[in-house]
Amino acid sequence: MSEPQANRPVPEAQPAATDSTYPIDAEQADELARLIQQDRLITEAMGGLFPEGQTLPEGGCILDLACGPGGWATEVAFHYPSVEVVGIDINPSIVEYANTYARSRGLTNVQFQIMNIMQPLAFPDATFDLINGRSLFSFMLPEAWPRLLAECLRLLKPGGVIRLTETEFGLTTSPATERYFSLIAAALKQAGQSFSPDGRHVGITPVLPRLLRRAGFTDVRLRASAADWSSDSPLHYPSFKDMFILFEVIKPFLLKTGVISREELEPLYQQAVAEMQAEDFCAISTLITVWGQKPTTA
Repeated sequence: MSEPQANRPVPEAQPAATDSTYPIDAEQADELARLIQQDRLITEAMGGLFPEGQTLPEGGCILDLACGPGGWATEVAFHYPSVEVVGIDINPSIVEYANTYARSRGLTNVQFQIMNIMQPLAFPDATFDLINGRSLFSFMLPEAWPRLLAECLRLLKPGGVIRLTETEFGLTTSPATERYFSLIAAALKQAGQSFSPDGRHVGITPVLPRLLRRAGFTDVRLRASAADWSSDSPLHYPSFKDMFILFEVIKPFLLKTGVISREELEPLYQQAVAEMQAEDFCAISTLITVWGQKPTTA
């Protein structure tokens, strides 16, 4: 594309972001660093940017939902220079970081904007060829999913693809880490941000294919991927670092929801950190990517 900015999707209006339901203060430097690293980990665990084999049309447009620091969107823009990529996120400072990072790499075919994906999105109908979203479970309310998917159906061109990647908490051999995961799941349930009937899991992965079908998407498929982050694996240290920071920055959320007392939390945190660094520690995380098409005819 000779002039990448010419066909760039322009929002009809720039909506003001409302209060975030993200359980962590995203303004923290530690959380920004964690999200940057987590984005790389997810892409590696999935096997690449488009491991399901989606093809991108020349001059096509892609929307990345709740893009965070913009790692996935920026990599797509770098590897597919003829494609326009738009990332949206509710957090102004993270959007500013993403735009600065993209410019530092000399990319003119990607931009980032402030939007709340639980509200109507300010783009015209049939703007995008593909809409991507990863780890939306961390802030999405169950009742907001049908509205978001209806918006995605509106924004996709006929035959366009939506692809969403979600996870439940991993499985490990660490009792304290397992306890920490269960507390986060219980806290999300307490906050009304879970599909789980009893708060033992997040519950998004079993319902996601049906959500897409009920929203009107066709040819809905799924692909599973997994990451081994046991103590002797290459992914152990980056994954441990991700959990080390996550377990720290999510403490206020756990205390606010009342799933554990302050007196119990700090010893549990220290024990989880120690057990994750043990020589015999084993862990695996799984991801489910679900995708479907907008019908080509009404």
